[in-house]
Amino acid sequence: MKRDFDEWLSKFKLSISGYKYYVDFNKVVEKVKTIKVELNILNSLIGSKNIEEDFEAIINKYPETLKCIPLLLAVRGYEIYAQDADGAFLYKFDNMNYSVEQYKVFMRETGLFDMIANHLVNNLVDYALGVETGLDSNGRKNRGGHLMEDLVESYLQKAGLVKDVTYFKEMYLADIENRWDIDLSALSDQGRARKRFDFVVKTESMIYVIETNFYGGTGGGSKLNETARSYKMLAQEAATVDGITFVWFTDGTSWIRARNNLRETFDVLDTIYSIDDMENGIMTKLFL
Repeated sequence: MKRDFDEWLSKFKLSISGYKYYVDFNKVVEKVKTIKVELNILNSLIGSKNIEEDFEAIINKYPETLKCIPLLLAVRGYEIYAQDADGAFLYKFDNMNYSVEQYKVFMRETGLFDMIANHLVNNLVDYALGVETGLDSNGRKNRGGHLMEDLVESYLQKAGLVKDVTYFKEMYLADIENRWDIDLSALSDQGRARKRFDFVVKTESMIYVIETNFYGGTGGGSKLNETARSYKMLAQEAATVDGITFVWFTDGTSWIRARNNLRETFDVLDTIYSIDDMENGIMTKLFL
């Protein structure tokens, strides 16, 4: 029985973010812990009346405290570029490459001396935890990219499929060809494209190559349209290969604004499914 596209789309979800999506506090705490001693040494500068002299004394005695500085500016790594009237400088904070005087210029011009001396913060360890929390929030995109994969994998496992036995994660076309002796050149532009699928499910009679993604919120635009078009082409290419079925698990309310392109793919790809389909047992119906 042919599915109704509009009804199917109406069940798409706004978000699939779990509690751990927003900030990985374990990672935040561990990162700060690695420089906690050095931060506590720098804490002695808070409220200093002679901060430049006190900073120089600390750097001379504890040069390793310099490695904390980039984090205080919310910078990853140990190199920071800065340019002024005296020239261009690439400061290294894991191994001093300028004089202490030049590092004092850096601290002065970036505002760090002012922040520390004037009690804008009361504890650099607490401040670093806040900065790390902010930096970790930038990792949401990466975490979000795996949310749909993790969700699909959980439903594969609920259906009784076993990793590396009946389903496989992140397989390239070449690996599929070698493992099951099948020609997939129709999917790889005659071997010129190194396509990788999120999952592959192997049954007695079929190899299912699977893509997953989720586009939440109310966005849309060219990325979603291009995704729909490319998967439509992939579905048509897969249909020319015996023993291969392309499956696409997608969801997210951003698709509402890109519904026309998604509809085109829906019309040619019977094996396009949503989270609602997974909740209603499509894994068992499809793979078992």
